[in-house]
Amino acid sequence: MADAPLPFIRALPSWLLGRAAARGRALVAEALAAEGMRMWHHVVLSAVRDLAPVAQADLGRSVGLDPKDLVGILNDLQAAGLAVREPDPKDRRKNAVSLTEEGERLLRRCEKVAREANDALLAPLSAAERDQFMDLLIRISGTDG
Repeated sequence: MADAPLPFIRALPSWLLGRAAARGRALVAEALAAEGMRMWHHVVLSAVRDLAPVAQADLGRSVGLDPKDLVGILNDLQAAGLAVREPDPKDRRKNAVSLTEEGERLLRRCEKVAREANDALLAPLSAAERDQFMDLLIRISGTDG
């Protein structure tokens, strides 16, 4: 059998990280879809829970979403009864976003299935290897965890 094409490219850490990331995103997206949720909707719900009540503009900056994209996601979440936008008590010219009880319940289910999907992604690694892998990813990603 012939060697796989592009041996140089396939040996690059960046290529391997990209493949692992794509596999991880696919696993999580599939798990979230089973809950009726999309990836960015999950990200926004999670940020709202962590920051609420949060001004819509601050929410967009915190997750790195263009304001137009955020409005569409918030429209979807509000239409589904998962989030509400109300005048911000600190500045009534702005909208503040918070979760509904149903949004909280769905977010807990989504967090559970996302953890399970990540467990499936890391299944080939031992517990110690998972810890080491996460430490290394944090170091090379330029984030602080």
